[in-house]
Amino acid sequence: MGIIESNVTETAKNWLDPERRVVYRKIFVDEDLYTLEQERVFARTWLFIGHESQIQKPGDYFVSRMGEESVILTRDRQGEIHAFLNSCMHRGMKVCRYDEGNTPIFTCPYHGWSYGLSGDLVGVPYFKEAYHSELKKNEWGLKEVGQLCNYKGTIWATWDKTAPSFEEYLGGMAFHLDDLLDSRDGSPGGSEVVGGVQKWLTRANWKISAENRAGDLYHVISHRSVDLAGIGPSRGQGRRDAERHPFRGYSLLLENGHGMMTSEQTALHPATSQFREIPEVAEWFEHAYYERQKRLGDRARIGTGLGIGGNVFPNLSFWVHQPRRLFLINPGGSAKRSELWSWGLVDKDAPRAVKDVLRHYALRYAGPAGMTEQDDMENWDYATKASSGTMARRLPYNYQLGRGYEHAHPDMPGSAVERWSETNQFGMYSFWAELMVSDSWDELMEARKRRAKP
Repeated sequence: MGIIESNVTETAKNWLDPERRVVYRKIFVDEDLYTLEQERVFARTWLFIGHESQIQKPGDYFVSRMGEESVILTRDRQGEIHAFLNSCMHRGMKVCRYDEGNTPIFTCPYHGWSYGLSGDLVGVPYFKEAYHSELKKNEWGLKEVGQLCNYKGTIWATWDKTAPSFEEYLGGMAFHLDDLLDSRDGSPGGSEVVGGVQKWLTRANWKISAENRAGDLYHVISHRSVDLAGIGPSRGQGRRDAERHPFRGYSLLLENGHGMMTSEQTALHPATSQFREIPEVAEWFEHAYYERQKRLGDRARIGTGLGIGGNVFPNLSFWVHQPRRLFLINPGGSAKRSELWSWGLVDKDAPRAVKDVLRHYALRYAGPAGMTEQDDMENWDYATKASSGTMARRLPYNYQLGRGYEHAHPDMPGSAVERWSETNQFGMYSFWAELMVSDSWDELMEARKRRAKP
């Protein structure tokens, strides 16, 4: 499962202790470690960079992030999707300074080098006069990612050509990610982004937000005010329905540091109360529920409850139940700063009223103006400040919740603990440490093989 055992390297022992199951605070505040992460984690793993619905036509582009790197996600004239480093090969200036749009060409505003939608260098000012027609344009195209994958409409990339395929990297997490990406009503139209992309800054390390979404079911006290306010679309009725139709919750650790919070219904039932105040919307959700049950059979019990979400290591978190959300947790230029981006997903074929309700609900529940997000950011902010001092950074965080209660679930991949656990969070840091001490994917895989031997 990627958990480092007692033969963890001496270097990694400065970061975490598997025997005590603690993680030292310095990994959240140390600037040298933060710099090393950019090379060992973000330059080698698969990273989410956008959704195909954001670049529907040739020439459409969306400027995304891979760690601290700005990248251009675009579609060329033949309909192929590309991702390029947003940096001119002449002097490094950004060749695209807008968040999204449509263009036939990307032109650097510094010296005027221009690039086609396939990344080729197509225009050089004074090519004959200044370069005497000798510049080899075919050697100076935009830097393209090492590998790219369109997974059910979501676009993923890695700089590392030697990294495992995305499907191999995802492993058992596909079981849960598919719940987010497959059409919730079984319609052939698939999903689309609605409401644009929200972006905001936090004064905390990116890993704190990632671990929260990888499986922190324990922080229920943080959102008590939201529960009491009943800000959900069902005005509190959804919680009472959940009590009448109970769910069994699980924390799951999967390979390569992926973590999941999910649940299964003890008995199948339609979520008729959700969004009940708008008949058209309530009817659509009931229809979507039964279509999902028809398509998946008994499998529909899994992933239909409350509090369902996870984190694809390192930094793509998601929320499965409506409104479906994607959260990209970008490193923000220092160990104590991160930048969060959020997308909303809806079925393309859903009625306009449904899309509007989900968009408005997402704005007031999640994101920088959302009540739950404000709760979490306050916790992360103060925890970072309280962990930054000379004495504080020497102390560990405790990840012992659920230790020893891991078991295999009969219907879901991963190491499961019923309801509360920090196994998935500690597993995330264990895989992080594996990457940080390995010079390559081959070295990481060999180290795993050696640990697996009796």
